[in-house]
Amino acid sequence: MDLSKLKRSRLIHLCFAITFFSSGVIVNLIQCLFYLTLRPFNRRLYRKLNWYFCFTIYSQLVFLGDWWSGSRIKFYIDRKEFDKYYGKEHAYCVMNHTYEVDWLVGWMICDRIHLLGNCKAYAKKVIQYIPVLGWGWKCSEFVFLERSFNKDKEIINTQVTQLADHPDPMWLLLFPEGTRFTPTKHKISLEFARQNNLPELKHHLLPRTKGFTASLPSMRGKVPALYDIEICFKEDDPHKATITNLLFGKPVVAHMYMRRIPLEELPETEHEQEVFLREMFARKDKLRDSFIKTGDFFATSGIPRLDSFEIERRINSVINMAIWVILICCPMVYYLIRLLFSGELLYFSIGFSIIGAFYLLLNKTIGMSEIKKGSSYGTNTPKKNA
Repeated sequence: MDLSKLKRSRLIHLCFAITFFSSGVIVNLIQCLFYLTLRPFNRRLYRKLNWYFCFTIYSQLVFLGDWWSGSRIKFYIDRKEFDKYYGKEHAYCVMNHTYEVDWLVGWMICDRIHLLGNCKAYAKKVIQYIPVLGWGWKCSEFVFLERSFNKDKEIINTQVTQLADHPDPMWLLLFPEGTRFTPTKHKISLEFARQNNLPELKHHLLPRTKGFTASLPSMRGKVPALYDIEICFKEDDPHKATITNLLFGKPVVAHMYMRRIPLEELPETEHEQEVFLREMFARKDKLRDSFIKTGDFFATSGIPRLDSFEIERRINSVINMAIWVILICCPMVYYLIRLLFSGELLYFSIGFSIIGAFYLLLNKTIGMSEIKKGSSYGTNTPKKNA
């Protein structure tokens, strides 16, 4: 059997969609039930259970990256620090937002260190209304923002305070750029930097500082460290880092630099924290510039070299996927086939409509991740200290 043809099959992709969205809605309903009945009385137990609910949804996408496409991740991290801290503590993760799959690579990392069910992030408020991921994130205490700081400041304070009290290691992800990098957004970012005498970044958008600085007071004494993360893919790789390529079974290789910064080392005042974040992105820019020019983070960046290593992918995502395919996909496909070949126009129409709905959901979800279909956020000149 030609596996490459199998991975390109739209029928197989339809099976993925049926499995993911059907199982996701089932899990969402269970999450919602526990969110309304258990969480108000025993938040600790609710969070313990919700770890598994999140894992079973996220793990299906991790399977897509780790096993279906066979993608790899090369880590550039101080190995002693990695063994001692990573996956064993709360962390505030600050990452560049450049690719369609940067968030998925983050999940693949978290799965390797047994943290997948406790991945949290800042997200646009509208996402909480989207089935499966949006509903799941709402039940998982994600920080949903309206992109109006007057409204968001109190939300950040409340949500981050609650997350910092999480009983198990938790990672909270922030993309300070606010949106994915595009040439148009980069041009606007450069103009703003020049007008306000701020660092001009070659490969990143100027970070927006308010969400970052508003989060730190709630973390003091509860979140031990900030993780400075830079993810890159080589420009000459045979396959671009897109969800579509992963779905078609085309592997990519992610290169991820991570630096642990104890939170007590961050400055105290808001102005100093803004400067700290901008300097962090200037440092990221040097790493990325070196990587683009040489394929090496350290060749021209002036940043101390770290040896790369890889961590074995886990079989858990394969087992999780297989269970859901057996429970959801197989019986649903069987009944859809019966509807299509029933000879009754009404049943045929119902079956065809259900299949069309799953295809629409699949394409809509992929479209949300595509850079060319990204939000307009960042195409207007930002306000100072935004």
